[in-house]
Amino acid sequence: MSGMTDMTNMFKDFMGSVPFETKAFEDAFKNSATLSEKIAGVALTAAGKNADVATKWTKDTLTKMTEISQAKNDPANYAKSISDFASAQAEVAVGNIAEFAEIAKKAQMESVDIMMAASKGVDDEGTAEVKKPSNETASAVKKASVK
Repeated sequence: MSGMTDMTNMFKDFMGSVPFETKAFEDAFKNSATLSEKIAGVALTAAGKNADVATKWTKDTLTKMTEISQAKNDPANYAKSISDFASAQAEVAVGNIAEFAEIAKKAQMESVDIMMAASKGVDDEGTAEVKKPSNETASAVKKASVK
């Protein structure tokens, strides 16, 4: 067993002798991090706006509940205040749901814009990477044919 080749050193030597370009991986990581930052920004902005709408809705609801909780002389007034509260809440709900939908729509549009810009960048980089070897090959063929 003592005569066996040390595979760890052999693998290190092999990997050290193979040229490996890390720039492409570094660029991909940077692009991915930038894309993630932009998408997270859109999501966090939307979440903040949703929280603002929900907080306002809650505060308005609690304020309107004050009327329901007040003592009334006539029992019919209790029914009327509850009915008024329910009607007001239905109207407010429609407006708030529409506001939530607008926030979601804006976030979706911003996300699509970010993804479209990112895919255009990838297309441009890919085209450049394909053209480079093609141009080098064409140049080499041209030089060879001139000789």
